[in-house]
Amino acid sequence: MPGAATFPTSRTAVLTGAASMRGIGRATADRLAAQGWSIAILDLSGDDATAAAETISRERGVQAIGVRVDVSDQASVDTAIATVEKSMPPIVGLSNLAGISSPTPFMETTVEEWDKVFATNMRGTFIVSQRVLGGMIARRLGRIVSISSISAQRGGGTYSKIAYSASKAAIIGFTRALAREVGEFHITVNAIAPGPIDTDIMGGTLTDDRKAQLADGILVGRIGTTDDVAALTTFLMGEDAGFITAATYDINGGLQVS
Repeated sequence: MPGAATFPTSRTAVLTGAASMRGIGRATADRLAAQGWSIAILDLSGDDATAAAETISRERGVQAIGVRVDVSDQASVDTAIATVEKSMPPIVGLSNLAGISSPTPFMETTVEEWDKVFATNMRGTFIVSQRVLGGMIARRLGRIVSISSISAQRGGGTYSKIAYSASKAAIIGFTRALAREVGEFHITVNAIAPGPIDTDIMGGTLTDDRKAQLADGILVGRIGTTDDVAALTTFLMGEDAGFITAATYDINGGLQVS
């Protein structure tokens, strides 16, 4: 089997749903940029994506681009990735972060809401991963890291309920199966399952009381930060993580012991 390509100095990381100032994606983009990655932020809000990319480029001195995308729409994804491929270094890393919450109880969940959650959380992960993999396979090098959730492992119990939990569980199965197919091309595929993290997907900015409530049962006595997750993602996207694939990493302060 031919060996892996040399990890290039000039390389791009694509991050979906990464425009939010308080999101995991934005923190991850900043960390990757600090390590010399060029950054492509794909988000449903093109203006926010462009603004985030401009800030990262200015502060970190790297090439960065913001592109509008609807990850659930194949044509939108194809256009967005084509834009990145034309103007940026080769795509070596992909972080599937785009996701929506769903706090609706099961018996009140409509088919439309169910489909909307899966369209963003799982269908989007499939479409974007498939689109970038062509180049990764051709270059025989790639890193894909997708965000699952402790909710997939525990059946909820944080903020979102069944539709969200099921979609995030699907990402774990997707990760393991895809890793089997593309491993021969020296492409790693991993998932991260965060516990409660201080982001707006938890229903808005968390109060101190809400943080304390969510921290109950967490062994380290606090909820997570976006930087906690960004640090792990950055490692898994890096050169040193080439022997790690098909794994799901718990990052929950000990709330879920697997």
